[in-house]
Amino acid sequence: MKILKIIFWTLWRIWFYLMMGIPIIIMLPFLVVSILKEKWYPYFFVMARIWAKAILFGTGFYYKVEREQRLQRGKSYMFVANHTSMADIMLMLAVVKNPFVFVGKKELSKIPLFGFFYKRTCILVDRNCTRSRMEVFNRAQKRLHQGLSICIFPEGGVPHDESVVLDTFKDGAFRLAIEHQIPIVPLTFADNKKRFSYTFFSGSPGLMRVKVHTFVPTKGKTIENKKDIREVKEAVRTTIHEQLLAYEK
Repeated sequence: MKILKIIFWTLWRIWFYLMMGIPIIIMLPFLVVSILKEKWYPYFFVMARIWAKAILFGTGFYYKVEREQRLQRGKSYMFVANHTSMADIMLMLAVVKNPFVFVGKKELSKIPLFGFFYKRTCILVDRNCTRSRMEVFNRAQKRLHQGLSICIFPEGGVPHDESVVLDTFKDGAFRLAIEHQIPIVPLTFADNKKRFSYTFFSGSPGLMRVKVHTFVPTKGKTIENKKDIREVKEAVRTTIHEQLLAYEK
């Protein structure tokens, strides 16, 4: 029985990565055109959402979304969520309709085909380089001025210890949101660790639950006031953490 599970996990994981590439190959001419100019990013975003849904459904995942508040079209937001799986990227794209740009680690740009578009459309950060982290703010500011939103996984990466329910949050997402006075949208991904963690021989097709929480306002707060950053960060983390614990009951 264990051997059959290992065979299933191996074939299923390989299929997931194939699914990452197949839609890109099919849409390749349109994707290439859409990244030629930054102002065409919203068209790329539409195709990215198609790509994400194709991977999720093609790998046997389906999602259910509970929303406490609705997004407004044409408004910029800071999207933040817990991070436990590569599928977090696809699920975020599938759930959020407002065009946004990911801030993500530069290591993902090495993935064949996916990495080509990733490094040309996302804001990459080298977490070991202070200069790179500062450059993120400049690029994010430019994107926000273009009317886009930003998405950051504030844990700064996937915890190596999968028993960790939610790691500590870094300040970056909250500093950006406060600096630009945009609402923060907390999202809780309930099942991604169970469905598709970074442990190779694990996971299964099935339901991925998402909760879009009430937005956290930033108007009137300043980045000079460290207390403002800390309060907003802790409020968002508490919301997501409590929801994760509620899902486990």
